[in-house]
Amino acid sequence: MRFKSLLTTATRVLAVLALGVGAASAQITPKTIVFGVAPGPYGDLIKTAIQPGLEKKGYKVVLKEFSDYVQPNLALANNSIDANLFQHRLYLEKFSADKGLKLSPVINVPTAGLGIYSNKIKSLDQLKKGDVITLANDPTNLARALRFLAKEGLLTFKKDIDPVKASEKDIEQNPRGLVFKPLEAAQLPRTLDSATASVVNGNFAIAAGLSLSNAIKLEQLDENIKNLVAVKTADLDKPFVQDIKQVIESPEFLATVDDPKHIFKDFQKPEWLAAKAAKAGAPAKAAKK
Repeated sequence: MRFKSLLTTATRVLAVLALGVGAASAQITPKTIVFGVAPGPYGDLIKTAIQPGLEKKGYKVVLKEFSDYVQPNLALANNSIDANLFQHRLYLEKFSADKGLKLSPVINVPTAGLGIYSNKIKSLDQLKKGDVITLANDPTNLARALRFLAKEGLLTFKKDIDPVKASEKDIEQNPRGLVFKPLEAAQLPRTLDSATASVVNGNFAIAAGLSLSNAIKLEQLDENIKNLVAVKTADLDKPFVQDIKQVIESPEFLATVDDPKHIFKDFQKPEWLAAKAAKAGAPAKAAKK
């Protein structure tokens, strides 16, 4: 009986030790955050300015690139990824409402805006009747591109139209007689050899090797169309989300995006970061006029 008692005690000790080893191993195993991105610079922004800070907090960061603006939110909703960085608030809100998804913004980040690019003209003054301008066909970015063109004097909207929801059908005046051709956003850079000009989203422009500085015009971004990190609404208060936010708000993040060797230096900062940059004595990047 004494031998069985000792054996039982020894077994329990070994079990406790085994549990202890298992717990210790779990604590040193990096937690993983899978970010979804679209083609372009935001995967690099994560790798360069966000991933190092998260790794210091014990996370492993994995990037998953999608080819369009649809899949990253669907993947987020079905738990294939933990967060994404590719979209602005207006797109997130409309997409979530249309698809019945519960997704929420975490924090805005520096963003490359729309640009009007052309291989055929150097100035908008050179546009003439019948010239084709391509632009994104998803409702949010189509309306955004049309608003951009309206600010440049190339069109006007019908009265009582909500510009945030405008389509090419809502154009009242087209004084140059231009042809506006909506296409899938990722394909826009490829149209520069055929169309007179294209209104290209910043991420796809950069992915195609276009330089922001070579745009005929660059969009001045409103705060609600600066890109953001998004997560499932149910995850908003989870530690990994708060850690992402802390890393993006850190001085190290600001130093990285302002480093002249990175393309992010030409991006427009969100208001919170522009204020922090001004306080630190760093210039806030404005759009090209």
